[in-house]
This record gives sequence, C-alpha cells and structure tokens, in this order.
Amino acid sequence: MNNIYKKYDLSDAVINLVNDASDELSETYKEYEKNKEINQIKVIHAMQKNNLAASDFYFATGYGYGDIGRDKIEEIFKDIFNAEDALVRTSIVSGTHAIYIMLASVLNYGDEFIYVTGAPYDTIQKSIGLVGDLSDSLMKKGIMYSQVELKGATIDFEALEAKISKNTRAIVVQRSIGYEFRKAINLHAIKDDMLKFKDKHPDIVIMYDNCYGEFTDSIEPTDIGADIIAGSLLKNLGAGISLGGGYLVGRKDLIELAADRLYAPGLGKELGLSYGTLRTTLQGLYMSPRVVCEALKTQSLFSYVFKKLGFDCTPEFDEHKSDIVCAIKFKDPDILIKFCKSIQKAACVDSFLTPEPWDMPGYENKIIMASGSFIDGSSIEISADGPIREPYIAYFQGSMSLEQGKLGLMIALQDLVDAGKISL
Repeated sequence: MNNIYKKYDLSDAVINLVNDASDELSETYKEYEKNKEINQIKVIHAMQKNNLAASDFYFATGYGYGDIGRDKIEEIFKDIFNAEDALVRTSIVSGTHAIYIMLASVLNYGDEFIYVTGAPYDTIQKSIGLVGDLSDSLMKKGIMYSQVELKGATIDFEALEAKISKNTRAIVVQRSIGYEFRKAINLHAIKDDMLKFKDKHPDIVIMYDNCYGEFTDSIEPTDIGADIIAGSLLKNLGAGISLGGGYLVGRKDLIELAADRLYAPGLGKELGLSYGTLRTTLQGLYMSPRVVCEALKTQSLFSYVFKKLGFDCTPEFDEHKSDIVCAIKFKDPDILIKFCKSIQKAACVDSFLTPEPWDMPGYENKIIMASGSFIDGSSIEISADGPIREPYIAYFQGSMSLEQGKLGLMIALQDLVDAGKISL
C-alpha cells in the first residue's frame, strides 16, 4: 500500500499515520454508510415516484414553457425534502443568491428577521446590509435585522423568545458553521424545541440556510418544521457533477413568492430554461448521498489526525455531523496558507497551481481558497479555504472519495513537517 504513495515523496511516517488513523475510524465510517443508504433510497424513490424518463432531459428553448424536465426535477426535490414545493434553477447562481431570494421574497418594509445562530456567513452579510453600503440590501429597504447567539452548540430558544416582537416575520437558522468555530446545528437536538416554537408562533416563517448540510443526516430541516430552506447545487447535492444552480424547498406559497422574486411577479415557476443541465443535475443528485458519505469520512479523518497533533478541531471525529466542514484552528497564518496550498496539490484539476490570499468579492478579509475541481467552485470536491484573520482557521470540506481525502491529508502533513511547523 505504501508504495503507491511514494509517487508523492511522502515519508513512511506520514503514510502510516494517515492509514492507521483511517483504520481506527472504521466504526465511525459505518455510521456514515448507514446514513448514505437511507438518503440513497430517498433519492431513488423520488425519481421513480415521479416517473423520471429519458425524455425529461430534452433541451428546451425560448421561454421555457415546454421544459418538462425542469418541472419534474422540482417534484423530485419536493419529495426528497418532504415539502410542498420546490424551485430548482440554474439561474440561482450560488448559495448566497438562494438565501437572498428566500429572505427578500418573504420580508417586506418594517418586517424583522432574526438569525438564531449568531452572525451569518460573510457573503450574506453584505446582502443583508450588515457590512458595506449597498443600495439594494435588505436593511436599506427598511427590513430590520436581529440575531441571537448560540447557547453552547445549539439554539438558545429562551433568548429567542425574548427577542420576538410584533414585527418579527421570520427566523433564520444557518445550519453550517460558516467562518465561525462552532459545531453545525444538530437537527435532532433542536427538533422538539423547534416544533414547539412553530406551534407557539405559527405566523413566523422558519427559514434555513441548508448549505453544506444536505444528506449529512437522515433528516432535513423540512422534517422538523422548516417552512422554507435554501441551498446550492455546487455543494452536497451537486456531487461534483451538477454544472451549477441553486434550490429552495418548502411551503407552496413561499416557493411561489421566491419564484416571483427570482423572475418577476406573475411569471412564477412557469418560465425559466434549464439549458440542458437536467441530466447532470439529476446525476449529481443521484450520486450525492454516496459523495457526501465520502466527504464525512474525510472530515472525520482530518479532525482525528489534527486533534492528535494538538490542534483544536470542530467537529471532533466522533461527534454528530450536520455539515461536511472540518474547521482546524491553526493560530498561525503561515500554517493556514501552507495547508491550503497542500490541499490544492491533492486535486485532480489545477493541482499545479498555487493559491494565494486575495480580495475575494463578498468578503471583508483576504481569503485563501484551494479548489481544484471539475466543476468550478464545487466545494463538495476536495477543497479548503479560510480568511486571513485571527485565529487563522482552515475550513476543509469535501472530497468525493476517501482515498483522495487521505492523499490530501498526507500531502498537508508532509509539507508542514518539511516546513518545521509540526512534528509527528
């Protein structure tokens, strides 16, 4: 086994450390395999229930009135997520775009919305109006923002109740950790409290940013009372196959509002071409339970090994997973940058390039981002990034195979050893 890795000039110490660690995680991996099976059958059943046919891959033109595959994929998403309706479109360009549509379509002048997981991810902060001075931000439109900090690793429902006002129209849960150092939101842990909240406040819309969380668990936010959720097809559900796009799933009336916001009032879901992307989108969806399973194994492996080496990591290898991100607190900008450069070396695409920190649109700090992917920006493929700010945390995610994840970890460890940053 070790001989194959010699192609990368790796020491036996590094190779053995990673291989032994992976063997030690075999029982943890089995739990992810069980979850994969549940979600794989969900996907297959939804495709069969909706009579997915080869003719659904037809490349429609014009306005999209005859894009029957587009309508079919939205029925499939609706059933997978146990919801009333779905909007799955290539014209949704990112997760941030999907989240903004979700917020802007429901909220009006004078409405308040509360982020219940602390400050949101950097890119959506500009859309909200928390940073910058953008004329079309939500706060510029007279929509009020508030937030409730997490209590430990979960939502502080007592503090949330104290925040509720007559203007509160929605609460928002960011399932993944964003650029924070915390655990992702455990859906099972909040289920009972969230359902109680929904019963007490039926007029408050419960929203989720579901990015990085899809298929990491046996349930989704729509199974525990979410009214509408949003996410990207460049992450979990794309499986490194989908060419792009985003989705919203939830109550029918809210999805209709979202469609009107994406296009124009009165047009709704009836228009909008899929531009021949349906086959790859559906193939990505079909493969996503398996790919997410591999990403979870890789996430646990990175956490397990770096924890052994003395670095703080979240989540720890044996903790419940609700997203695919492993956050590693390096406390050293040089280690963060070198780590991301090492992950780039493990990619199949653009492995010969060297990422450097840069002023990435939507972020306040310089960002370093390793992403050598078949689909540009696909963060379910092996990738790592982080803002160049204290405490210099690397956010590793993805890997469509455990084998590539192991290789990435080996290269990172070898580079850090060679630079004198760690010792084994």
